[in-house]
Amino acid sequence: MSECHFGLFGLKPAFELDLTELSARYREMAKAVHPDRFADADAREQRLAIERSANMNEAYRVLKNPAQRALYLLRLQGCDLALEATVQDPSFLMQQMHLREALEEITDWPAVNAFKAELKQLQQAQEQEFSAIWQDAARMSEAERLVRRLQFLDKLAREVRQLEERLDD
Repeated sequence: MSECHFGLFGLKPAFELDLTELSARYREMAKAVHPDRFADADAREQRLAIERSANMNEAYRVLKNPAQRALYLLRLQGCDLALEATVQDPSFLMQQMHLREALEEITDWPAVNAFKAELKQLQQAQEQEFSAIWQDAARMSEAERLVRRLQFLDKLAREVRQLEERLDD
């Protein structure tokens, strides 16, 4: 990481972000660094423009997603979560099983909408908890646990979007 994703957009590292402001800064920067603006430049400048644009796109993708932003903040603090680490959180494992079963049983739009509402509440609760503790080194293991929960809920939200596409067909 050459420059912190937050710094790239002129923001201080924080979990809670104004996504409207982030989007506005992204659009403004995208215009300035878009590779098409460097079409007449030499090969080196064109390559640098592509790299800057790719870095900016990656930073924006990470920062706009709460689960990815939380993981990124922990990485900035030197905490790298192992991808295959076993979640040792029995209550959340039970909740995961319940949510997966509920998702598998959905066959219509009212059920999708009810599930999405429940999922959004769960995500907001986890995000609020993470926001309150991510900077507290004494609570790093709790922050890691919350990031894992956020990642699961984020994955589940993607699966709901896939289900919605199937229901649209």
